[in-house]
Amino acid sequence: MQHPLHQFQFCPKCGAKQFVEHNEKSKKCTACQFIYYFNPSAAAVAVIENDRGEILVARRAKDPAKGTLDLPGGFVDMYETAEEAICREVKEETGLSIKSSQYLFSIPNIYLYSRFKIHTLDLFFRCKASDYDRLTAQDDVSELFYTAYERLDPDKFGLISIRKGVEKLLSEATNSRRKQLKENK
Repeated sequence: MQHPLHQFQFCPKCGAKQFVEHNEKSKKCTACQFIYYFNPSAAAVAVIENDRGEILVARRAKDPAKGTLDLPGGFVDMYETAEEAICREVKEETGLSIKSSQYLFSIPNIYLYSRFKIHTLDLFFRCKASDYDRLTAQDDVSELFYTAYERLDPDKFGLISIRKGVEKLLSEATNSRRKQLKENK
């Protein structure tokens, strides 16, 4: 397996060419002794349901995975919390304002951008939105639509972490329905 920093040839601190593997996730400059650790970038993903319990799904307008299904979200910016990021990303991609968000789970991912593998940690949030009448596909989204959970096909989601997240959501929805059926007997 290739070192995650194999494309980095020069020390980002002093610019020296003596930038060598230190361990499986870092490189070290033998000139200035700087060690650079390659850690995942944070991304936030919104699970938005309407009043009918349908989930908001997006279609990706850009690569990676252009044309495949996705959930609204994106990278967390510097000096921004994941909660702030999910509000900003949802607004940018859908026009909706997030009223509340609740952390659900996280899934690691590799996001290919400009032929560079960016390791991410995707943080999933269940979100309540307002102003549903402002729903508009924007930014890097070409289409938005609501669909019932049972109509979701994880294989149509192009990013691995989103696919795994949808699978987890479907599993939890199935388990929740089973529990309700047992309680109603």
